[in-house]
Amino acid sequence: MFFYGYVVLAICFGAIVAGFVCRNTFSVFYPAIVDEFGWTRGNTALIYSINVLVYGLVAPLAGGLADRFRPRYVLAAGAILTGTGMALCSLASEMWQFYLLYGVLAAVGLSVAGWVPVATLLTNWFVRRRALVFGVLGAGFGLSLVGAFMAQYIILSLGWRTAYLLIGLSVAVIVPPTCIHFIRRTPADKGLYPDGMTAAEAEAQAAREVNTRSEPGRKTQDWTLSRALRARQFWLLFLIWICTMGLVEQSVISQQVYFYLDAGYSPLTAATFYGAFGISLAAGNLIGSFSDRIGRDRFALPAFALCLVFTGLLFLMKDTSTPWLPPLFAVGFGISFGALTCVLNATVADIFHGAHYGSIAGVITLGFAIGGCISPWLAGYLYDLSGSHTSTYTLVAVALVASIIMFQLVAPRKLKRIRHHTPV
Repeated sequence: MFFYGYVVLAICFGAIVAGFVCRNTFSVFYPAIVDEFGWTRGNTALIYSINVLVYGLVAPLAGGLADRFRPRYVLAAGAILTGTGMALCSLASEMWQFYLLYGVLAAVGLSVAGWVPVATLLTNWFVRRRALVFGVLGAGFGLSLVGAFMAQYIILSLGWRTAYLLIGLSVAVIVPPTCIHFIRRTPADKGLYPDGMTAAEAEAQAAREVNTRSEPGRKTQDWTLSRALRARQFWLLFLIWICTMGLVEQSVISQQVYFYLDAGYSPLTAATFYGAFGISLAAGNLIGSFSDRIGRDRFALPAFALCLVFTGLLFLMKDTSTPWLPPLFAVGFGISFGALTCVLNATVADIFHGAHYGSIAGVITLGFAIGGCISPWLAGYLYDLSGSHTSTYTLVAVALVASIIMFQLVAPRKLKRIRHHTPV
């Protein structure tokens, strides 16, 4: 019998694609805005940095909303705010207006309709297939980058203002009614059990299902936010989110089109490479879902290593004399980083899944905000100073090395497992 959870997953996938199109197309709007107004790259990149910071600051609240209220209305409200903020950017002519509309309004909406609320919702529907869920959501995030090619085409044909308007209105009009009609908070709302199990299977699974945790002596207690804040694994993952999801991911996403433009490639060619990166990121997330079967560590550490190898290729990209290099980086880094992010998100769910998962994941997302708000501005500022991306490439490599060390200390395979209660 068909499991309705896959309908919920499909709608959440669409919401992730639509929402993150608004943020991840900044890479192609970025050069257009710099050319239009003559602002420095560092100050212009602050538009994106503020967006990431606000997104992260709102994430704990967004996670709490998903824990407490009907997520279909939470996601719908977030999509309206995101699309409205994006569409209103078409009227902006001052830097502070971009900071307010894109940096604050669209970011609040994206956080309310973004990763943490959606992941919180889906962990109610899927227990045994967590990495599959995060793989699908990560694929949605990756495919949102493909929207950069569409945005670049509209920018070249009709201008960046029209591109902002069309993308924003599409999100605000299409996503909310879809979420309201199809999304339900738990399988119980449809008379079902997680993963499509029967009542007997669900009861047996509830007896077996466990949560990971290092402290002995509290084996029958659920994770709460206050307990998580006292756990070493929480702070290691928080720092990994600063380095990997913040410094690495946002440096690559916000600056990648400029990497190619400054090497001499045309805007549409640069957007094509960026789109290939997005498709590869999506594929990598789906590949990472196999960690459900063979273990998180067996995927994470090789993925970290491959990310380092492909980052090294960027140091070789000086001009268009090596046309094989941009697509090799885009595809290779996209696949390896996609698999890595899937496994990292599943690791957080493995350790902290429970009634307060949304709030805990929301606070961890603050780590992403810290690294993610610094890296776009810093990369632009460093380029303004040196006229080169070498410092940004070095930052990415160092952040990856630091994350490898910290993930080894988290060591999901070594954590003791404790019982928790799964919502049904």
